[in-house]
Amino acid sequence: MINIQKASLLDLLPSPLRNDPAMSAAAISLDTQLQETTAMIAALDIFGRWTEWTEAETDELAVQYRPPYYDPDLPLEQKRLLVKTSIPFHRQKGTAAAVEDLIAILFGEGAVEEWWEYGGDPYHFRVVTNNADVTAARAREFIDAVDAVKRISAVLDSVTISQSEGLPLYIGGFLHFGEQITI
Repeated sequence: MINIQKASLLDLLPSPLRNDPAMSAAAISLDTQLQETTAMIAALDIFGRWTEWTEAETDELAVQYRPPYYDPDLPLEQKRLLVKTSIPFHRQKGTAAAVEDLIAILFGEGAVEEWWEYGGDPYHFRVVTNNADVTAARAREFIDAVDAVKRISAVLDSVTISQSEGLPLYIGGFLHFGEQITI
């Protein structure tokens, strides 16, 4: 099997042509051009090299692919993930899974509870997350992100922040077997 990225045109020539100095010189000069073109073609695979995008490339791709939520001030890794997943987000927009995926990218873990799961009004939902930053500095960003992917008819009732802390718990006990005799 021939690897097209590393193949040499000279190796593909039949031996009578390979022995001709003019043909071998032409094949060698074409090899350089073909390898440069092959390298440029590899660079066209935008989503295959998403971890290599620069800040400027990511911002330009965000304009083109329009992720449901995008803030240029986000860290580069989050912006890359938002652009990379923009097409799947547009496919599942309006679902609880889309809200959960966006929350996971921007804020860590999060889950959506539908109205029937907690006894709310129809078409309402709430979000449970473990990120304590949602309440303070990033509250508006959190709500804007949820609004970007939820159904228009759906209403966000509340955001619940769950936090688990380690609690040292000590349990003690004793067991006594014996008899008491009084004389």
